[in-house]
Amino acid sequence: MQHYLCVTCGAQYPASDTPPARCLICDDDRQYINPDGQQWTTLAALQGHHINRFAAIAPGITTISTEPKVGIGEHAHLLQTPQGNVLWDCIAYFDDATVREIQARGGITAIAISHPHFYSTMIEWSRALGNVPIHLHADNQPWVMRPDPAVRYWDGESLDLLPGVTLLRCGGHFPGSTVLHWRDANDGAGALFTGDTIKVVADQRWVTFMYSYPNSIPLDEYTVRHIADTVAPLPFARLYDGWTSVTGDANDAVRRSAERYIAHLRGDTPGRLRPDQ
Repeated sequence: MQHYLCVTCGAQYPASDTPPARCLICDDDRQYINPDGQQWTTLAALQGHHINRFAAIAPGITTISTEPKVGIGEHAHLLQTPQGNVLWDCIAYFDDATVREIQARGGITAIAISHPHFYSTMIEWSRALGNVPIHLHADNQPWVMRPDPAVRYWDGESLDLLPGVTLLRCGGHFPGSTVLHWRDANDGAGALFTGDTIKVVADQRWVTFMYSYPNSIPLDEYTVRHIADTVAPLPFARLYDGWTSVTGDANDAVRRSAERYIAHLRGDTPGRLRPDQ
């Protein structure tokens, strides 16, 4: 039996003799079924054809990305804090070289993941790195495709993972969509890691908020306001999503972007047609 991976999103499923009939994560408005149909692979089949790259992007912050990309091509973040290292989000590809590189950087004490599109091969990561606990918000439990005792579900609006490292439930993209705040990052200026609960756009001075990115389904005003209000009190000069980071004052970028988004939802922007026009 093998643990099959969805080619489109990288989610790994329980061991079986044959691939599942469909990927439940892709068969959802927030994701999509491959135009060529549901396709599967395995971690063993991928190994030797890809490599994970480690890139230091700030003191104590390293991205991990796969070349060529697997699934949706997101980055994981290795956070090296004085109280212990955290792996924020997961990528689907994983091999022995990745284990060695992480161990050389001090290993990890915890894994935390923003939302189901990044759950990928989280159980493989946990087991290879010492059965590290994986912290997921309980509201996202229905989308855990490979249950395991390593998964620790948390409830409520926040969880203090380590001193100065806090998980916050923002919702929006998924009911339990989570961000991570590292208070002491960037020489005490703070950093926010968002997956795609809050996503940096092409103009990297701005961010956006979506129910579905591939299907262009927006969020409503209340939810966007809730996300922005949740992170507003936090000190963070930098924001890192699953692919890139904000240029400039990140906290202000979230505030400005939420106001712009809501203005467009309301139609309060120049040039908009009105019902009486």
